Amino acid sequence: MKAKRRFTPRVAPELVLDRLEVAYGYEPWAPRMSALDELLFTVLTQHTSDSNAEIAFTAMRKQYPTWGVVLEADTSELANTIRSGGLANQKAPRLQAILLEIVRRTGTFEIEFLGDLPLEEARTWLTTLPGVGPKTAAVTLAFSLGMPAMPVDTHIYRVSKRIGLISMKISVDDAHVIMEAQVPPERIHSYHVQLIAHGRQTCKAIRPQCDRCALQDLCPSAATFAAAFEKPKYKRPTRNGKTL
Repeated sequence: MKAKRRFTPRVAPELVLDRLEVAYGYEPWAPRMSALDELLFTVLTQHTSDSNAEIAFTAMRKQYPTWGVVLEADTSELANTIRSGGLANQKAPRLQAILLEIVRRTGTFEIEFLGDLPLEEARTWLTTLPGVGPKTAAVTLAFSLGMPAMPVDTHIYRVSKRIGLISMKISVDDAHVIMEAQVPPERIHSYHVQLIAHGRQTCKAIRPQCDRCALQDLCPSAATFAAAFEKPKYKRPTRNGKTL
């Protein structure tokens, strides 16, 4: 996948990352689960919260002990099992279609071999699975295999545009590859984690807390938000041109 747009960041990405690691603490990479588990869990997170997806994933793994059983399950029963994850009637057949295609390609339910491929080749392999887009592929590669893929979620996309790491016109799909090139490969995981933390805790969607932001002096949006949220000064009432 090649980005369609080129953009020079308005702030230095590594300086942003350095400051955020101080603000939120450095978090080293460690695998959360197998690559296939990560892939299918990420599918469940689409259009819902991680907590809802975790409930759905746990229920599915309890009901269906192996991925082979998931593949052979009645689709409507699978949908009922993952109902808490939202869009269950769409996600259940999608999960089964992904599993079927993986078995067709590999003969197994193992996709750890992707970690031995070049990043772009591994990304292409995943994004040609049914219903797997750039974000789902990037999460799978980054969190299960430690590859330097940059997942861009809604928090990262919002924060990056505000800070000036990406252009306001860059699409979220293009942002994945653009941001991967902004810091060294060994720092990509931290870049992802820190920008999410910043978006959740400080640079919030509705009312960003610029007064306590570690990037306030770097951010081209800080002054705009400060003016927008400045408390209006109290004005004493007047009558006939005289202050009361």
